[in-house]
Amino acid sequence: MELAWSAADAAFRDEVRSFLDEKLTPELRRAGRLATSVYSDHEASMEWQRILHERGWAAPAWPVEYGGCDWTPTQHYIFVRESILAGAPALSPMGIKMVAHAIIAYGTPAQKDYFLPGILNGDVFFCQGYSEPESGSDLASLSMAAVGDGDDLVVTGSKIWTTHATEANWMFALVRTSRTGRKQHGITFLLIDMTSPGIEIRPLVMTSGEEVQNQVFFDEVRVPKTNVLGRIDDGWTVAKYLLVFERGGAAAAPALQVMAERVADAAAHQPGPAGGTLADDPSFSSRLADARIRTEVLEILEYRTLAALSEGRDPGPSSSMLKILGTELSQRLTQLTLEVAGPRGRAYQPHVTAPGGPIADFVAPTDGYLSGDDWQAVAPLRYFNDRAGSIYAGSNEIQRNILAKAALGL
Repeated sequence: MELAWSAADAAFRDEVRSFLDEKLTPELRRAGRLATSVYSDHEASMEWQRILHERGWAAPAWPVEYGGCDWTPTQHYIFVRESILAGAPALSPMGIKMVAHAIIAYGTPAQKDYFLPGILNGDVFFCQGYSEPESGSDLASLSMAAVGDGDDLVVTGSKIWTTHATEANWMFALVRTSRTGRKQHGITFLLIDMTSPGIEIRPLVMTSGEEVQNQVFFDEVRVPKTNVLGRIDDGWTVAKYLLVFERGGAAAAPALQVMAERVADAAAHQPGPAGGTLADDPSFSSRLADARIRTEVLEILEYRTLAALSEGRDPGPSSSMLKILGTELSQRLTQLTLEVAGPRGRAYQPHVTAPGGPIADFVAPTDGYLSGDDWQAVAPLRYFNDRAGSIYAGSNEIQRNILAKAALGL
């Protein structure tokens, strides 16, 4: 495996850096730096998508004929890495990075013509309707019903943990259209217009105080059968295809490396429990060193996956492995960030952060007062949000089962 960039890749990296230096405004960098979860401030995220779309870089992983870039796997990795290192706000993954791939693979020509341009320019903004109150990790047990009635499916039930449902104008959802055979059979992948009559959205207040997640209720919502992606009763096939993109893991290491560097820099200036700085404390420094070593290992694994893709090889169950390592390392680092933030990191000060959704029941000080630095205000919110990382996109326990079966033959 060759770890050094080629001359062409180095030139591309420089091109990306120049673009980021020119287009990333201080406001956009602030939104990326002060994000409290994997979701950036919505307005900043959409503005960055608009800028990327103008350059033709909003959806580089799409096929060229639909607006993607004819990049090598290495160039894709470089672009993601440089964007993270530059502090760019994250784009919402639901449309560009997830359902768009399913639409490209399974959509009708009419569906592609309508949804793909809208996703690119931001007119179509998707949320994901998978989990239900009684169906989380065991997704195939979902029960939200869709009953055929002429040219429509009539949908009744609810979805939960629906990110950005209040901002979305479309949802991609799994619904139950049949109850015969295995529970994976009889599930249909449906695209639902969120302005349809009979839809009610109730925000859920997260432990961080943010309203990013929601529960969505459907009361006899009529959805045209032309909005079925793939075939009725065969939505599980589409969902499995899409999960590969949801778990991703293409370039998690750069963001974790940036986080580790910030922790190390802050620890060098924070008092330690036995004199000196926190960086001198053996317990803290050993845990930080362990996290940094594991982050370097994660990057090597990402390079290995990149090399396999570059050679046209199947990387195997790497998405599960990278998902486990990336989310659990992020949890370790946010724990260390909270520790190094000290007492000022325990204060609840979301008014100086850039959260991914509204903050419920919080009255900001009229003078904008902040105790400590802005990163200390981010620390507790990021910590709480990261607790969910090992659960969403398939819990890490399930990912370990996948690895046990696919890699170890157990």
